[in-house]
Amino acid sequence: MADTPRPISFLRVPGVEDVPEGVQRLWEKSREAFGFIPNVFRAQALNGAQFEAWWKYFNLLVNKEGHLSNAERELIAVVVSGINRCTYCAVSHGAALREYSGDPVTADLVAVNWRQAELDERQQAMAEYAELLTRAPGSVDEGDLEPMRAAGMDEHEILEAVQVIGMFNMTNRVSSALGMVPNHEYHSQAR
Repeated sequence: MADTPRPISFLRVPGVEDVPEGVQRLWEKSREAFGFIPNVFRAQALNGAQFEAWWKYFNLLVNKEGHLSNAERELIAVVVSGINRCTYCAVSHGAALREYSGDPVTADLVAVNWRQAELDERQQAMAEYAELLTRAPGSVDEGDLEPMRAAGMDEHEILEAVQVIGMFNMTNRVSSALGMVPNHEYHSQAR
């Protein structure tokens, strides 16, 4: 292991004095809640207004009360991030999946190959669709939604699953393009 830590982004990471007041408040809230500021919050804050807009939608989809459970949204996040080989999101959302599911073994398996995890019918249907939409978005058609319907998902849940899949495909690309490094704290969280 290197003595010098890797930079958290390929681009300059702004200091607190360089970001808008809304970003400063978010950084402080995350420090209070988690004990650290997620590197994604620091790296993307270089463009403060765009970061704040992304965060509002991301927060709405992933952290607020929705149609899917927190564990289901994190399952989708980890499946998509594993397929996209996005280190930052696979590690950080793998930690969240461990937390919400209470199952570190399944969370670790999902991050590498979701097919090896013992998922129920509903989880498997979401994982299959997340993989299809991530790998071959141009090939999807209405029939591809049938396994989620058959697993008992209603239209609100299906739409939310699609939105979370889309959000993580976009976020994975930004995180990977910037070479974002996960916070060290994620590796031991919920173990």
